[in-house]
Amino acid sequence: MPVIIEIDEFWVLGKEFPIVDVRSPAEFAHGHIPGAVNIPVFSNEERALIGTLYKQKSPEAAMEAGLEIVAPKLMEYAKLGQNAAKDNKLLVHCWRGGLRSSSMAQLFETAGIETWLLKGGYKTYRNAVLTGFDLNLDIRIVAGETGSGKTEILQALHEMGEQIIDLEQLASHRGSSFGSIGMNEQPSVENFENNLLDALKKIDPARRVWFEDESRSIGRVYIPDPLWKRMENAPVYRVQVPFDVRIQRLITDYGNFPPAILQAALERIRKRLGGLDYKNAVHALETGDLATATALALKYYDKAYDHPHKERNYKGVTMISCDSGDPKANALKIFATTESQKNMT
Repeated sequence: MPVIIEIDEFWVLGKEFPIVDVRSPAEFAHGHIPGAVNIPVFSNEERALIGTLYKQKSPEAAMEAGLEIVAPKLMEYAKLGQNAAKDNKLLVHCWRGGLRSSSMAQLFETAGIETWLLKGGYKTYRNAVLTGFDLNLDIRIVAGETGSGKTEILQALHEMGEQIIDLEQLASHRGSSFGSIGMNEQPSVENFENNLLDALKKIDPARRVWFEDESRSIGRVYIPDPLWKRMENAPVYRVQVPFDVRIQRLITDYGNFPPAILQAALERIRKRLGGLDYKNAVHALETGDLATATALALKYYDKAYDHPHKERNYKGVTMISCDSGDPKANALKIFATTESQKNMT
């Protein structure tokens, strides 16, 4: 018989053994446990049919239709489970730990696979995620105006042995009006939260962890409130990279994209740029003067970027002067500054 387990044990076992999500492909796409494999009991269309029968006829009619759909697929499901299993073991869940997961878990057990079943299903997992972000972490923030190379500095810190959480990588967005350019499609809010908590659970709380300075919204996803509040109060290390260096970095990052895509991003901040600067920036794009277009955009972004630090009277914000845009050199400056501060306490 499958063993029914609570979410805490499920999380521990899920680090070692595969997780099988038996919900429909649409449910899985909307949000799933990181690393889970989707072996759906019903397709999207089949699930819709079962739901309609349940509501419009009876639970018995829905059950009968479900059995007719599932019966010819039992061998296929068993083989998929065997292929997914590690050391002939796996974990299973559906939405609420109901008939879909219990039936599939029983089938896997019959096929000789040791199976654990999540009590309460994905709903229990999501409740644990939503209450799981109030973590006592030593958070440090890498800050700097647009074009400072913050993401690259974060990666350089990681190469130096520091712990990092790359929010932009998890969100598949760089956070500005231009942030989606060249990036993959963003995850759903659910998947962003799931992946973020999964990354946080891998952090050693006894050591500091670095985040990049972000707004609470990163494209269409949001940093959960408990984590956001901790980030707002965390020490900030703000690199000051020369303006011309930042312009060249942004040209390198975005200059090869079609002007129409860049203009669309400018359009989204048109009111904030102001009519004249917007007009001049578009003209510069059209004439291939990327440096002027970038400088005009930075005129707005630099002012906006400074606002939250100014609001806190720069309390907890350490300014770090940088001669270049070399992320490794600038990461070393940040590291040296944190070590110096630690030695002073």
